[in-house]
Amino acid sequence: MKKLVILGGGESGVGAAILGQKKGWEVFLSDKGKVAEKYAEILNKYHIDWEDNTHTEEKILIADCIIKSPGIPESVPIVKKAKEKGIEIISEIEFAFRYTKGKIIAITGSNGKTTTTSLTYYILKNVGLNVGVAGNIGKSFAQMVAEDDKEYYVLEISSFQLDGITSFRPHIAILLNITPDHLDRYEYKFEKYIESKFRITENQSENDYFIYDIDDPVIKEWIKNNKIKAQQLPFSIEKEVKQGAFCSKNEIILTINTNILTMKTEEIAIKGKHNVKNSMAGAAAALLLNTRKESVRKSLTTFKGEPHRLEFVREVEGVRYINDSKATNVNSVYYALDTLVAPIIWIVGGQDKGNDYGSLIPFVRNKVKAIICLGIDNQKIINTFKGIKEIIAETHSMEDAVTMAKKLANEGDTVLLSPACASFDLFKNYEERGNLFKQNVKEL
Repeated sequence: MKKLVILGGGESGVGAAILGQKKGWEVFLSDKGKVAEKYAEILNKYHIDWEDNTHTEEKILIADCIIKSPGIPESVPIVKKAKEKGIEIISEIEFAFRYTKGKIIAITGSNGKTTTTSLTYYILKNVGLNVGVAGNIGKSFAQMVAEDDKEYYVLEISSFQLDGITSFRPHIAILLNITPDHLDRYEYKFEKYIESKFRITENQSENDYFIYDIDDPVIKEWIKNNKIKAQQLPFSIEKEVKQGAFCSKNEIILTINTNILTMKTEEIAIKGKHNVKNSMAGAAAALLLNTRKESVRKSLTTFKGEPHRLEFVREVEGVRYINDSKATNVNSVYYALDTLVAPIIWIVGGQDKGNDYGSLIPFVRNKVKAIICLGIDNQKIINTFKGIKEIIAETHSMEDAVTMAKKLANEGDTVLLSPACASFDLFKNYEERGNLFKQNVKEL
């Protein structure tokens, strides 16, 4: 019996363990940290051998195949040793892909992945397709394949997951944008991160489709210098395209073969320029699967958007509070500041990922009234904006940040939590950060 070792006991790892066992592998799961109680219960229910708070080398390095959690860097000693031994190391999406019969719509990009994935899933579900949503969002892809393999999957895919593929091939790949992010995992080389993102299309054939933002200079440059086998469908808000989608005079025009869908941008339920692009990408994917135009249009007008992504919390004394906790990089904040109307009180900070805040300076100068730093170390943010904004306050808890925002805000202002940083210095994850913001705002 072939031996499968899984490193990491979170959602993707446990899902991969279940699929591995079902497909006849001898499975062992190892986590250097603590496995959460809910996952421990699942592993025990399936009688899967596992350990936590350690990596037992003699049980790991006898593997025929290792599935590595996306959160574990290649530089970890146990991963290096496995590589030296020539053990195949893959990601959960690669493993699940080998066993599914479903057609894959895979979505990546530095920003907008979750919104576009949720929207695409929403459209396909509304037209009655047998579809699942997984990857970085919702359930583990592997567990879905193990328990109830779908005809279609909409997958949100990170660069870390793409780093672990060999044969993974989506029928439709969507690349939304590429801006510097997670550079700490790519030796601080932007080119390596770009290559990682483009792996989404590397196994595609002429019968597959590649949907991408032709306005994005990084994507445009890469396509100019590299061959893509799949049929290309660009989308743009700057210029007309013959096949794909573009925006002209506040109207979207989507052309897939001879199928044309037009609708006004104001009809789209989720607001902001970036969401026009996300909607074009999701709608293009849906039309490629021969969904009815009217169904696509209806879904675009009724889709509610994702929690923690420019989420309106409430209005208090004429001040609007917006939760954008999922904005963990500079480009996401750029979208938020571009979308919202001034004056803005901006709550920013957390665990810095090698951020360059320079692109935000024009927005801070013209739209931001005050900056509230929320993090253990706020020095980089303060140094960037101290000559530009008079009011820069430091806080170290969400309660203090919301209280300070209320003091500084006047009627007509917007308080925006859009951190540009990871949450791990003060919070478990961006969800906890966003939920605490909402809780504190609701208590005002």
